[in-house]
Amino acid sequence: MTVHDQLVTDLRPLPYVRRRRVSSRLIGALFLAGFLCYGVGFALVTSVVGKPGFLPSVAAHRTTLLVGALLMLLNLPVDITKGVLFFPVLDRHARRTAVAYLAMISAEAVLLAIGVLFLLMVIPLHDRGADPMFGSLALDANDLAYQLGESLLGLVGMFLCAALLRSGLIPRYLAGWGVVGYAILMCGNIPAVFGRGFGTALSIPGGLFEVALGSWLIVKGFRPTAYGENLR
Repeated sequence: MTVHDQLVTDLRPLPYVRRRRVSSRLIGALFLAGFLCYGVGFALVTSVVGKPGFLPSVAAHRTTLLVGALLMLLNLPVDITKGVLFFPVLDRHARRTAVAYLAMISAEAVLLAIGVLFLLMVIPLHDRGADPMFGSLALDANDLAYQLGESLLGLVGMFLCAALLRSGLIPRYLAGWGVVGYAILMCGNIPAVFGRGFGTALSIPGGLFEVALGSWLIVKGFRPTAYGENLR
């Protein structure tokens, strides 16, 4: 590095550096927020609808069901915002990946939200005294929407982490973990769409990666090249 380059580096506006750090931390926080909102919401909803013949007991646990569903629906704006904020980071290094991630993470979020709406149908079904079989159909519709959404997430997550691996915007071991975790997630969910699921265990590596990535971005952030920070 020449003396001139060093001087330019020293004089780089601090507000720019702060914006980069804030953006990285916000993306990281959204990864954690999506994981927590959907996870906690799912746990609450499952506590109501997770037992056979649950429909008659919905009235007694309506608040729990509504709170859980609301938390799950919060995943929709969280994931879309995450895709929007990620776009300028990826666009400098892999434009097609940036476009694909924004489109597919948005589609995944919409599919999960549609699934939650099917879950909420158990409330009017209960109020109208419907056969418990219809409650089971609502759960099956949510499961299908979830599996489709997670399959999309696994696919586009692999492309995302491959781009992060090539660009070096995060540590290579972390990006490699993401590629493997999302591949396992996709391989577990695509068969589930056709009724041949392998349980939720295959989603654990990808879920833990999102927690690790979110934590890394909050603490360390992307490397400066993520935002085109260079010497001119």
